[in-house]
Amino acid sequence: MKKIKLSDNRLVIALHVMAWIIILVIPGYLDNTFGEGNKEFLIHMYINLSIYGVLFYLNYLWLVPKLLFRSKKARYFLSAFILLLVICTTMWYANEGLFKFKQPSPEMIKQFENMNPDHMMKKAPIRQFKLVDYFYTSLLILGFSLGLKLLEKVSRDEKARKELEKEKLNSELAFLKNQISPHFFFNTLNNIYSLINIDTANARESVLKLSKLMRYLLYESEKGSTRLSEEIAFLNHYIDLMRLRLTSKVDLTVSFPDNYPDITIPPLLFVAFIENAFKHGISNREQSYIHIKLEIDEKRLLFNIRNSVIKSSMAIDGRYSGIGLENVKKRLNLLFPDKYRLAIVEKDGDYSVKLELEMDLNQEIV
Repeated sequence: MKKIKLSDNRLVIALHVMAWIIILVIPGYLDNTFGEGNKEFLIHMYINLSIYGVLFYLNYLWLVPKLLFRSKKARYFLSAFILLLVICTTMWYANEGLFKFKQPSPEMIKQFENMNPDHMMKKAPIRQFKLVDYFYTSLLILGFSLGLKLLEKVSRDEKARKELEKEKLNSELAFLKNQISPHFFFNTLNNIYSLINIDTANARESVLKLSKLMRYLLYESEKGSTRLSEEIAFLNHYIDLMRLRLTSKVDLTVSFPDNYPDITIPPLLFVAFIENAFKHGISNREQSYIHIKLEIDEKRLLFNIRNSVIKSSMAIDGRYSGIGLENVKKRLNLLFPDKYRLAIVEKDGDYSVKLELEMDLNQEIV
């Protein structure tokens, strides 16, 4: 998917116009400042520039896009060579026909002979030298137009790649939210239903938290970024709702900072690990634990979670085995390339996750 914005095309056109203004102004400026107002010289120069301009844009606008970018390399190089010969021939006849070749002045000939007293070095064939000059100048302009077009293509491909990555992130986030919703809401509603006749006030409070959580999932997280305070509030609502089904056998500790810079972060970065801990780390029959901690120092955001591993929970159908840690890892790779460290260790019935993000903590949302 490769979308080219109109503003990009306008910028390229503006740069070309500016370049040609400079190219056309320089000969007149030099002739007016250092020359003798030789109009024939200026006409000569502008005709040559026009011919070279035709070469540049034929290659830039037609040969490269139509042939080289469509994997027709043999046809491109053959066409470029033919165009090169046509331009050189046109330059030769334009210069020789419109501006007659002038022999060097006697003073120039004398200076050349003084530089070569033994006549060991042959005199340069001026006409042949001019033809070689036309060829190499044309080849240089051809290469420049090719390089410029390739740079533009690389730039546009990079923009398209970033757009694809952005769309992929959005789809990953949508997938993440869709995975959270079904079984979590089903279990939470069941828990709230059981509270209605036992603890009406707590049931009402849980419904309010559930509505805020759903609002965050449906609307706030659509923006692609959120305040850290909003993400922490979401996690608190999520954890509080999960508490509804816990017994005294579960040791749950949560430590979120009270004072912190309200930085911008991607939404739903941590809930996957928390959901995974509740899914596989608690039991109502045996002692279990979940310890959650979020810290912020000068340049880093640190998230730690440890939980016991209940083997029976690991045998549950794969559909209900968590929101997918691989999904989170992919998002981290796209969002924080080379700027995060994730360590997941399972040992002796203990499962721990340590996530460290390098962030600019001075950038607060206004």
